[in-house]
Amino acid sequence: MNLESQISADRSSPPPDSAPSETSPVKPAAEPATGAVAPIWLQRLSLFVLVLFCVYLGVLVTILPWWSRVWDHNLFLQSRPALAAVLHTGAMRGLISGLGLLDIWIGVSEAVHYRDHRP
Repeated sequence: MNLESQISADRSSPPPDSAPSETSPVKPAAEPATGAVAPIWLQRLSLFVLVLFCVYLGVLVTILPWWSRVWDHNLFLQSRPALAAVLHTGAMRGLISGLGLLDIWIGVSEAVHYRDHRP
């Protein structure tokens, strides 16, 4: 089929936004399955990964500000003295450690309040 015959065929067909003719069969749109739930093993695996991630990250963020070999001798902080002055204060270290404890709390809370979603 050459280009000219294809263009003429396109012009003769009705525009896509027009109503379909009565002679052409109309297929109903496939509806998504409502209430589709992941298998139980996948729900539990995702919970395990989430709890493991939250607890691991929470412990790291809780301990890291008080680990002076890493926190005080950090090249990123040494290159920014104004930021280092703020982050070396006890209040800021405590605030960051509090965020780590909050992250641990979230992970444990997710594990305690877990319920299987069954179809």
